[in-house]
Amino acid sequence: MTSLRTLGSSDIAVSPLAVGGNVFGWTADQAQSFAVLDTYAAVGGNFVDTADAYSSWAPGHEGGESETVIGNWLAARGNRSDVVVATKVGAHPRYRGLSATTIRAAAEESLKRLRTDYIDLYYTHFDDPSVPVEEIITALDQLVQDGKVRAIAASNLSAERLQASLDFSEREGLARYVALQPHYNLVSRDTYEGGLRDTAARAGLAAVPYSALASGFLTGKYRPGVPVDSARAAGAGKHLETGRGLAVLAALDKVARARGAQVATVALAWLAAQPTVVAPIASARTVEQLPALTAVAELELTADELAELTAASES
Repeated sequence: MTSLRTLGSSDIAVSPLAVGGNVFGWTADQAQSFAVLDTYAAVGGNFVDTADAYSSWAPGHEGGESETVIGNWLAARGNRSDVVVATKVGAHPRYRGLSATTIRAAAEESLKRLRTDYIDLYYTHFDDPSVPVEEIITALDQLVQDGKVRAIAASNLSAERLQASLDFSEREGLARYVALQPHYNLVSRDTYEGGLRDTAARAGLAAVPYSALASGFLTGKYRPGVPVDSARAAGAGKHLETGRGLAVLAALDKVARARGAQVATVALAWLAAQPTVVAPIASARTVEQLPALTAVAELELTADELAELTAASES
C-alpha cells in the first residue's frame, strides 16, 4: 500500500485502508489476528481501528478483547511507532456514556489493554446527548494535554452536535475533532450524505467510514439462494431483499469484470473516491480475505464507473 494521507488537520498519516479490529478476539483468535495484522503491515498498512467495546456482544466476552489482541501484537512485534492505533470510548459495558469521569477511566483501561502509553486517534463511539459537548471536549482535551491521546475524533453523532463540538473547541482553544467515523457504504448512504458530510467538509474533517463493505455484503459472496457461514450473515443478507442491493451487486460485478478486480475492491474504491473520505475501514478474519481489501490503494475508478455505481445505489 502506498500514498499515505493525512487525517484532517492532524499530523497523523495513514494508509488508504484501515484494517478493522472488530473481529480480533471474536471470530479471529489471536493467532489468526496476528497473521492478518502481520500481512497488512507487510504490504505497508499502518492504520488499525478498534474500540473498547469489541467484542462485548459475544457470549462470555466482556469487551476489550480486540484491544488486548492488538496490544499483544504491538508488544510482540515491537512496532508501536509504526502503527496508527484508533480506538473508541463510550460503549464498553462498564464504561458507558461520555461523562468526563467515564472518558478518563475508559482511556486508562484502553491504554493498559493496548500495552501503550498513547492512543493515536481516540473516538467517541456513540454520542451521549445527556452530556454537554463542553464536558466531552474538555475531557478529551485533557487526554491530549496529558500526552495520552494524539488526536480526537467522533463517530455516530448528528451534524448539530458535531458542529457544536467544533465551535466549542474553536472558542476555547481546545483539542478539535480531526476525523469522523460514519456508517457509510454503497448500500447505506443516507446517514452520512447530506448535513453530516457537509459539516465534515466545511471543517476539513477526514471521514473514515465503518461498515465499508456492509458486513460483508459488498464482497459479493452473498447471492440469492447461496448460504453463507458467517457471524454477520443475517445482517449482510438483508440487502439481498432490496432492489438497491441487487442493483449494486450487478453494477459491482460489471465493473469488477471490466477491471479484473475483486468485487470488494471495487466497492471500497467507490467509497474511497467520495468527498471527505480518507480511509475506509474493512475487517479481515483470515489472511486470504486481505488482498481484496488492500488492493483499493491501487484501483482508481473512472468517472463513468463511479457514476454507474452511484446510480445503482440509488435504485
